[in-house]
Amino acid sequence: MGKKVADQLVETIEKAGIKRIYAVTGDSLNEVNDAVRRRGTVEWVHVRHEEVGAYAAAAEAELNGIACCAGSSGPGHVHLINGLYDANRSNASVLAIASTCPSSEFGMQYFQETDTMKLFADCSGYNQLAVTPVQFSRMLQSALQHTIQRKEVAVLGLPGDLAAEKAEEGPTASFALPTRGVYRPQDSELQRLAGMIEEAEKITIYCGIGARDAHDQVVKLAETIKAPVGYSFKAKMAIQHHNPYEIGMTGLLGLPSAFASMHDSDLLILLGTDFPYESFMPDRCKIAQVDIRPERIGRRAKVDLALGGDVGDTLEALFPLIRPKTGDDFLMKQLQVYRKVRENMASVAEKRGGACTIAPEYVASLIDRLAAEDAIFTVDTGMCCVWGARFLNATGKREMLGSFNHGSMANAMPMAIGAAFARPGQQVVALCGDGGISMLLGDLATIAQYKLPVKLIVFDNRALGMVKLEMEVAGLPDWQTGMYNPDFAAVAEAMGIKGYSVSDPAGVEGVLSEALAADGPVLVRVCTDPNALAMPPKIEFDQMKGFATSMAKLILAGRGDEVWETAKSNIKHIWGIL
Repeated sequence: MGKKVADQLVETIEKAGIKRIYAVTGDSLNEVNDAVRRRGTVEWVHVRHEEVGAYAAAAEAELNGIACCAGSSGPGHVHLINGLYDANRSNASVLAIASTCPSSEFGMQYFQETDTMKLFADCSGYNQLAVTPVQFSRMLQSALQHTIQRKEVAVLGLPGDLAAEKAEEGPTASFALPTRGVYRPQDSELQRLAGMIEEAEKITIYCGIGARDAHDQVVKLAETIKAPVGYSFKAKMAIQHHNPYEIGMTGLLGLPSAFASMHDSDLLILLGTDFPYESFMPDRCKIAQVDIRPERIGRRAKVDLALGGDVGDTLEALFPLIRPKTGDDFLMKQLQVYRKVRENMASVAEKRGGACTIAPEYVASLIDRLAAEDAIFTVDTGMCCVWGARFLNATGKREMLGSFNHGSMANAMPMAIGAAFARPGQQVVALCGDGGISMLLGDLATIAQYKLPVKLIVFDNRALGMVKLEMEVAGLPDWQTGMYNPDFAAVAEAMGIKGYSVSDPAGVEGVLSEALAADGPVLVRVCTDPNALAMPPKIEFDQMKGFATSMAKLILAGRGDEVWETAKSNIKHIWGIL
């Protein structure tokens, strides 16, 4: 028999740079599985849950440019959804193959039938269903072209019977055709930005992930116009390193220094950021925004000047139009504030905590110090994001991945799987919340099966920590946030992964050192303080009032011991309020 549609799929994605498919095989996917086996050039990664496969593919795409996952008809499709939402919102080039029931059964409420066009409409940029071999050939090329150039998820529905048919070439291009052009604003818009810079005395630069490939241009701009540089969590590893003008992050996880600088400026330049929290953006200064996706400009702040363009291309064109500034009083003031903030953070990280109440800040600071210079970190949504944001530092070689836009729990371990496959020569360290890792615990078996040398650090605080804090600042006593946890280290051992459990702060450094130096996969369970709070960069009166109200309710409910433990755990943060 000649080449099947499934063979054509494997051949085409291989030429597009896809090295593996993350999936659970079965029924409608079996022809694709067999084509992978016979061709032997693309790896099939047998995850235990399709959501894990989608997250792993998203991580690989962020690190290597493109990746692929697949789900078989019905439940396999639904399981992909959460990870694909995350990938699409993170602008990750992920191709998702959604194999379906036989095309002759469409509309008959067949076993496991789902409407892929409806199901994936909101979590993809390209979403089509092929029903003939020629149509599939054309759609596959279009899907690849879209996901590569638009950096959005592309979903292609593939009926199981179609996968087994003889492949046919269409009349159009049959392979992906990547290209990269120069993209910057027109000269008149750049002149306007240069004029705003000339007139301003206090300028702050704020960078998002869109400035990732423009680190040197950002530093040059900061030096030229004497401006401090803040950045989003997602952009931290790309912008912080070798940057004498950086002042940290703002936002819920950020620091007072960046928040203060942005609000004390008369000009804020936003570079490649779609920072979602408008409450942290200033509204009394002029704002210029550069973004490669101009449709996003102005939806987070009152922008005065919109500039569509790649950040690096735009800054290169801007440099000849601006004169170096000589006065650096504003810059020096902001850098001094940042130094003080970092000193306070270091002081907080020195407090180790007690038995079964190990300070998570101390743990994160140790991970930062002990991890490799080129480590890839993945962080769970919630408190792990806070500790990663504040205590993991960039080197110019490190990467950090998380569910920064979608904000889903349980992403750290699956992303670590994708990172380990994508970069086999680099250390991968996952900061996992106990709530997060509990959700997808079964894929520890995937890590063991493929002997992926990931290091999973589980912050076991026996609570949904961020939810607990959210309830407290809203004036609500925390309810249903406590968790019964297994011994995660013992679970790891049962899965074939080396497990450590540490409850004494004196033993944390030794255990982490041994775990990070180990050759294979390791899980370290650290019993952290459930009452540790993440102080935002600016404390609002309503937050203080709400927190006090919730503490009073706990006392009235006979839970005064919890209030006392919370107070003791967080006296180290008093500087954040003062």
